[in-house]
Amino acid sequence: MSTFFDLYGTRLINAIGTHFVYVTVSVLFGFLIALTLGILLSRAPGLSRIVLPILSVFQTIPGIVFIGLLFLYIGMVPITAITALGIYAVFPILKNTYVGIIEVPQDYKDAAKGCGMTSFQTLVEVEIPMALPFILSGLRMSTVYTVSWAVLAAMIGLGGLGEIIYAGIMSNNNTLILGGAIPCALMAIVYSQLVDGLRRLLIPKALRRATK
Repeated sequence: MSTFFDLYGTRLINAIGTHFVYVTVSVLFGFLIALTLGILLSRAPGLSRIVLPILSVFQTIPGIVFIGLLFLYIGMVPITAITALGIYAVFPILKNTYVGIIEVPQDYKDAAKGCGMTSFQTLVEVEIPMALPFILSGLRMSTVYTVSWAVLAAMIGLGGLGEIIYAGIMSNNNTLILGGAIPCALMAIVYSQLVDGLRRLLIPKALRRATK
């Protein structure tokens, strides 16, 4: 272990830092887009029946193909990986946001309207709070997926833990493979726990039981 850190310690720390930046920035980027689109689609159910299936098909495109296409047009810069990862991060959050909002019981919305709330106030004070269990479940799913998808950044020379893993594969070095894979798995667990912490902080226990 000591020998491993002597040889690869600095490289591993840099890879973890790069991976962390890719995941954090792309998920935040994806979350903002997904939340906005989810709200808009919840106001246009007819449009959602077209947009959601299209996005679902888009999600089936292999990540390396999409990153490769962006690489051809943007080049070998971090924004290439962040853009690709951010787009892939959108769908789980978008779908859950949409489902969470449209499943808010009509009685609650009618009650808000009866209290004199505008449509915007109803959205912000009733619908989004009640949809939070769904939204955060989508965020957790998206974040964990993005940790694994970020490994692909190394395929176009943009670093991250994939660089360590692929170097281990190329050199048939199992220790190096584990040196990249274990931090990747731990990062996924940490992100998942952070989202669970947000759930406990923002959502009352009764609503928390709605989704896991």
